[in-house]
Amino acid sequence: MDVHLVGSIGLDTVDEVFATVGRMLGPHLRRVPDGEVGGRKLWISWQYPLLRASAFLRPDPSGAIRPTNRFPLLTLAEGVSPADVRFGELGYAREARASYLDFVAAREDGTLPKGIRFQVCLPTPFAVVSSVVVPAVLPAVEAAYEKAMIAEVAALCRHIPHRDLCIQWDICNEMVIWDGQPSEAVPGNASHQQILERMQRLCAAVPDDVELGLHLCYGDFGAKHFVEPKDAARMVDFANALTKAIKHKLAYIHMPVPVDRSDDAFHRPLRDLKLGDGTALFLGLVHVKDGVAGTKARIAAARRYAPEFGIATECGMARSRSEETVRTLLKIHADVCATQ
Repeated sequence: MDVHLVGSIGLDTVDEVFATVGRMLGPHLRRVPDGEVGGRKLWISWQYPLLRASAFLRPDPSGAIRPTNRFPLLTLAEGVSPADVRFGELGYAREARASYLDFVAAREDGTLPKGIRFQVCLPTPFAVVSSVVVPAVLPAVEAAYEKAMIAEVAALCRHIPHRDLCIQWDICNEMVIWDGQPSEAVPGNASHQQILERMQRLCAAVPDDVELGLHLCYGDFGAKHFVEPKDAARMVDFANALTKAIKHKLAYIHMPVPVDRSDDAFHRPLRDLKLGDGTALFLGLVHVKDGVAGTKARIAAARRYAPEFGIATECGMARSRSEETVRTLLKIHADVCATQ
């Protein structure tokens, strides 16, 4: 059974991430992230200082604060017009280039298996910008940030051999909006068509010979989703729409499964999933709360409706989880794979 590591791992260094997952899960991995160490541990939070430092932005005079991350919301600086806003490097490509050197060394010395790809996980610009700016300036700031993010993709693809690279888009705010349940953790709004158009632009920036994967996400704040999916129906609907809208072949799509859902009602919509040829499904059904037994129960339920899939956690492992919990989660993956 294949294992997918969603992004953040929650260990201290890139070398430690590669050594740990290589030893515990190596034969089951097709790609591996660097664990999003350091400032990247809390997903998009590390981008706030970059946006706050921009000469084009300032804290909004209203003093508004995002309820979840407590960041003061930003607006355009005095005298700045929407057309003025631009960004340079965002840091994703530069971080990945350094980690890629560690990846190559780990693969060459046998720490990681041959043939594995280096996975770089990127947030959608909408998720980053809508979380830190006031709604009135979202279109202008998002457009500038999207341009910069596409430049990050280009830099990744210039400096990392395409045969070694996998790019994953983390689709969080859009997934919650697509689901339709209200959440104060996800500001902004967008139509389904606008969401698909955003993803078309982002995925078109990835060269055809670079692997492309999608992580459908319901958030992970305090180790909990922003909202819990009622069942898999909205994820299936979104995955089917993305599959039709995106021209680039998708290597995989990841979907979360809440810990208390080993029932048919949650998994039944998976029978309507229509992925393209060669697109793998990963279900985020590994949880520390009920370990191997609970994971196997969710696998059994999913298999009644989605015969082929790999396993994962429902989101990255780093936020609000101790190193001990992370290592326990990795061992659950390994123990489950040993019995499948």
